[in-house]
Amino acid sequence: MTEPLYPLRLAAAPISWGVCEVPGWGHVLDAHTVLSEMAALGLSATELGPPGYLPRDPDELRSFLATFGISAVGGFLALVLHEDPESAIAAARENAALFAATGADVLVLAAATGLGGYDARPQLSADEWRTLIDTSAAIRDIAAEHGLRAVLHPHVGTHVETEAEVERFLADSDLDLCLDTGHLLIGGTDPVLLARRYADRIGHIHLKDVRSAVADEVRGGALEYSEAVRRGLYAPLGEGDVDIAALVHSMQAAGYDGWYVMEQDTALRPTDSAELPSRDTERSLRHLAALATSAARI
Repeated sequence: MTEPLYPLRLAAAPISWGVCEVPGWGHVLDAHTVLSEMAALGLSATELGPPGYLPRDPDELRSFLATFGISAVGGFLALVLHEDPESAIAAARENAALFAATGADVLVLAAATGLGGYDARPQLSADEWRTLIDTSAAIRDIAAEHGLRAVLHPHVGTHVETEAEVERFLADSDLDLCLDTGHLLIGGTDPVLLARRYADRIGHIHLKDVRSAVADEVRGGALEYSEAVRRGLYAPLGEGDVDIAALVHSMQAAGYDGWYVMEQDTALRPTDSAELPSRDTERSLRHLAALATSAARI
């Protein structure tokens, strides 16, 4: 893979190779394989994947990442924020310490339902919403104590998914967002318009492309999220219906200097290898390089 041309802070994530925190999601490739594939594509930074996928000892984790010439960006934590704040805060504290010890700079938080997946979610009461806001603020402070930025990730099957919930969170909390182009679109939010309206509230970016026809089925309740992923909900960048070019150009123009994490969520079958997800990630990298060439001509 040639050196990426676009002056972006590019990173990968294990979910692009099927590594997910949801039990039974799919075949999980070993960490050595996944990081080797990242390195072979010229990527030098990654989110850490689900807690426990990579070593939990800081020295061991730093050494393992260094083997591949890869640094840590941070990690994704889906925590139940609307009840039992003490448990969520304890988990955040433990992971924030690990992230900081590896040189990472961001804690990506999602408001999990507690149901063990992303296919269903109950509605919150007003009191539960307030607890969610207060718990996320406490986790923001814990992250800051460790030199990390906490961002809230609107995510399918969590308590911040729809456009109304994203707007409500922005109004009620001072946490910045992780702008995930795929999850926002599936939840009914135009990610490009959100980026333009709230550029100053975007603290982290997950780049996904989405096949809107499949997303429509998820949004309409005709298809569960996990099954949609297996049916090709996510596409390599530039091959779906998200205007990746407009999103990136808008954020660059606004002065965004954070990470762009490539995440084409996938679920692997038992016989699948790393070949297909690596090929899709390479196609995404080539699309970003093409955007760079285009931008250089403007």
